[in-house]
Amino acid sequence: MAQNAALFLGLISGTSADGIDAALVGFDPAPRLHAALTHPYSGDLRRRILDLAQGDGRMALDEFGTLDVEIAQTFAEAAHALLRREGVSGASIAALGSHGQTVRHRPQLKPPYSVQLGDPNVIAESTGITTVADFRRRDIAAGGQGAPLAPAFHAAMLPRDGVDRVVLNLGGIANISILDKGPLRGFDTGPASCLLDAWTQEHRGEPFDRDGAFAASGRVDAPLLARLLADSYFAAPPPKSTGREVFHLGWLRQRLGDRELEPADVQATLVELSARSIADAVRAHAPSIREMLVCGGGVHNPVLMQAIAAALARVNVTSTATRGIDPDYVEAMAFAWLARERVAARAPENACDVTGARGPRVLGGIYFGA
Repeated sequence: MAQNAALFLGLISGTSADGIDAALVGFDPAPRLHAALTHPYSGDLRRRILDLAQGDGRMALDEFGTLDVEIAQTFAEAAHALLRREGVSGASIAALGSHGQTVRHRPQLKPPYSVQLGDPNVIAESTGITTVADFRRRDIAAGGQGAPLAPAFHAAMLPRDGVDRVVLNLGGIANISILDKGPLRGFDTGPASCLLDAWTQEHRGEPFDRDGAFAASGRVDAPLLARLLADSYFAAPPPKSTGREVFHLGWLRQRLGDRELEPADVQATLVELSARSIADAVRAHAPSIREMLVCGGGVHNPVLMQAIAAALARVNVTSTATRGIDPDYVEAMAFAWLARERVAARAPENACDVTGARGPRVLGGIYFGA
């Protein structure tokens, strides 16, 4: 690939913690994905991340500090792997945006906080690239949720062509960006893949439900679905955001109670939970939309995609791939874009309307390359 000083690099590991997505992006004039890859965590590192993220939050300080550095080293490895594969020098990258790995997101607490691990000092030192990180905490300090941050990028990525649409990200948690005639809006609707993955791991010993086959072998249990949907999060108005701190296997087991269901029936019910909570959110807050563009790992689960389409019968539900945008790397592209905005000292347009912050804020700290 030819060297290009207008290239930015985006790195993110989402709620599923299944690896680091790395995206090499240009913005002249519109966002363009030049190259991308997913760099896996080691099995031990992923286990430690998930133990912290969905456990009681207790960890020895030395272990916490070590985890912060090891995650950063793996993020740096992802950047090196992509640049090496593409023959691109780190010196040609204008900036690197690192989301880090969320291990706790508590915007509803008093005081609120959000923690993303992956020390940006380590990333900047290893890559030599100016690194922008810690995107969420300034928004939270200004009274916002700190999430989701992708809607501003989704608005920049897609032209306003008069079509009312939603961009749906199916990560561990599902979030929507509402692109209609009104102001930009967006929020987390609830679980997407986090419960599906965890239940599959527990009952199949596999990290995710490949092709939705586990769910397809079961049937939706209506009483369980009703109990899951009764959680107060789904009816709460935006701005709102959530994570594994709320939607984990303990949350599911509490609602299962003493009932003994076939594991496949629980999996099928979890698919319907994701589909119904997404559809309910769209009907309540974006009733005019006729198109939904889907990105994130869940786009590869045909059973989940079919359930969403069935729940939104009048909406054309399709992958962002139909617009030439790789669904696996939209979020990594967003953090390349956020790095570009930070280096230019720009507040992401309308982000505060999404998160509920008191006003526009320039997001992220800058860590200069070596």
